[in-house]
Amino acid sequence: MTEDNATTDGAGRRVRVVLVDDHRMFRTGVQAEIGETARTGVEVVGEAADVDQAVTVITATRPEVVLLDVHLPGGGGVEVLRRCAPLMAAAENPVRFLALSVSDAAEDVIGVIRGGARGYVTKTITGTDLVDSVFRVQDGDAVFSPRLAGFVLDAFASTDAPPVDEDLDRLTQREREVLRLIARGYAYKEIAKQLFISVKTVESHVSAVLRKLQLSNRHELTRWATARRLV
Repeated sequence: MTEDNATTDGAGRRVRVVLVDDHRMFRTGVQAEIGETARTGVEVVGEAADVDQAVTVITATRPEVVLLDVHLPGGGGVEVLRRCAPLMAAAENPVRFLALSVSDAAEDVIGVIRGGARGYVTKTITGTDLVDSVFRVQDGDAVFSPRLAGFVLDAFASTDAPPVDEDLDRLTQREREVLRLIARGYAYKEIAKQLFISVKTVESHVSAVLRKLQLSNRHELTRWATARRLV
């Protein structure tokens, strides 16, 4: 997420937020950018790093909005949404979810929206835009980063089940993230920084992807991803 000076959405407005992300440094950065209540109107009332923590904190604090990462230990953002479904369906003061993720993959976007999230923004969003998105989600609006809304419209406009890609299904969510970034020309160090992991971990993921897809190098991997419109 890029830095910016966030401002309060409206005079006197306040929104209580829970941050759910398995990277402590990212949570700290979000807290620093949007968590000054007097300046932004956003009050961060809790944080969580995995599915179980998220459900516990959300149930205890009943925030208006949850900023939810897609990939979490314990089942991911979709599992948090499933277990918090009664809170989303509450007649009074429902909890609303806004996905905030590094991933811009169609299956990730569609998965959390089907699970009940009100929107999906990527971590390149500015502080100002994130505050605005939080208030809009609190108001019941649907909020998406540019181009991601198209994934949702296409998915819900089609009555046919999406085709299953058996090769892609062999990969874990993290391996898919690394695959897309490699195919987009990112260096290992850039991928490590983007995903908050070590270069050695990136190398391990790339090796696993090449092995599972029976490819020899990153050039073949890029062609494979491009042919499936994953880039």
